[in-house]
Amino acid sequence: MTTSQSAGAGYAELAKEIRGLGLLEPRRGFYAGVGGVALALTALVVVAMVVWRDSWWLLLLAPVLAVLSTQYGFLGHDVGHRQVTRGRLSTRVLGIGVGNGLAGLSYGWWVAKHNAHHAHPNDLETDPDVAVGALVWDADQAAERRGGFVGWVTRHQAALFVPMLLGEAFALHISSVRELFKPGLRDRAAESALLVGHLAAYVLLLVTTLTWAQAIVFVLVHKMLQGLYLGLSFAPGHKGMPVLGPEQAADPLLRQVLTSRNIRGGWFVDAALGGLNYQIEHHLFPSMPRCNLRHAQPVVRRFCAERGVPYAEAGAGAAYAAGLRHLHAVGSRLRERVAA
Repeated sequence: MTTSQSAGAGYAELAKEIRGLGLLEPRRGFYAGVGGVALALTALVVVAMVVWRDSWWLLLLAPVLAVLSTQYGFLGHDVGHRQVTRGRLSTRVLGIGVGNGLAGLSYGWWVAKHNAHHAHPNDLETDPDVAVGALVWDADQAAERRGGFVGWVTRHQAALFVPMLLGEAFALHISSVRELFKPGLRDRAAESALLVGHLAAYVLLLVTTLTWAQAIVFVLVHKMLQGLYLGLSFAPGHKGMPVLGPEQAADPLLRQVLTSRNIRGGWFVDAALGGLNYQIEHHLFPSMPRCNLRHAQPVVRRFCAERGVPYAEAGAGAAYAAGLRHLHAVGSRLRERVAA
């Protein structure tokens, strides 16, 4: 039996087994704990800034806030996948509250973009995460960027990848604000109010506790580290993984497993990456709460092994290296074409 045949015939069986284990049920208690801890730590940061105002030592809290901001992003991601609650209204209320109010990102924009990614991961035509932008993930796409500044960036994109991530948080905030002015956004009033409220609260905290010089440095450290953290959390799951042909892309299991990569690690990696280290299981079952992904992993790994489906798993260093090698290869192809 071929890989495609066995996978296509068995996916329903896998889903039945996973469902029978109760791994798809929402985990409200877990997420209440995660959100409660994040809110408590955020409150401590605010109190510390108010008590020790105008001190350069407060810059040490900027990395802490970067971690908390990213954790709110992970929480909003999970809400959007209905891992916390299945109700449509409760999901949107919670999603806008966490996404716009706490993370400062448009929930509606993020869900639409992320759902498109989940539907066709690594598809050069439909996955927004591999669309041509600051980075290019395909040699044929890179061929269109021979000259000028964008061409230079593409030729050196492997070396520029980490520095670019330092601006990712700023880019996400800008995209969120722009989304508010586009037609078709649901709950525009609520999204706008909470996004403006988030920005106003952030600015108020800075101007009342720091000097202008301190505030500028604080924002730069906070947002640059947040962008780096977000990028390094999402990138290893797919970057450097293959683009599928039509037959494989049509199979619901192959489409998700062959384009995804898991990151090895224990509880710390689970917490640090918000469960995104179980990228294969997450893509197969997006509504599965992140705390259940580690329980689903041996089931999915066994299923793939029995059917000859490659199951990619690597350490964090190896995963990042694979992505950088792919970026370098795409840039090298363009350098060779320019030189020719």
